[in-house]
Amino acid sequence: MTERDPTDARLIALLSENARAPVAHLAQRLGLARSTVQARLDRLERSGVIAGYTLRLSPQARGGICATVLVQMTPARQAAVLAGLKRLPEVETVHTTSGRFDLACRLRADTTEALDATLDRIGAFDGVKATEALIHLSTRIDRG
Repeated sequence: MTERDPTDARLIALLSENARAPVAHLAQRLGLARSTVQARLDRLERSGVIAGYTLRLSPQARGGICATVLVQMTPARQAAVLAGLKRLPEVETVHTTSGRFDLACRLRADTTEALDATLDRIGAFDGVKATEALIHLSTRIDRG
């Protein structure tokens, strides 16, 4: 990974606000030449700092019910549990955690019944000792 300076950090912050911002606009906001900003973007992409540009849908457009599921598991079964989670289309992200739970998973399902069925499948995985589900009610802050 490449070294980043304060200008790179400002450029990344601007892209976080609007990844579709034209290079000329970014250059103006940064007080740099367009070619300089383009060179920085190219370097950040090549080095893997910028992994890509993507579409972010609003929670309303995504629809469904979102939940965070905390999973406590037998350490020796982590690979099998992760493989099982990967097969479930309702699982959007999985993070390892410290503390009482080993994984934090974000799920999205169309209905409460579908969410309940997914939670049952996760709880039945060999190696899962306990789960705790937290249903997302509203989003107050979303930095993407």
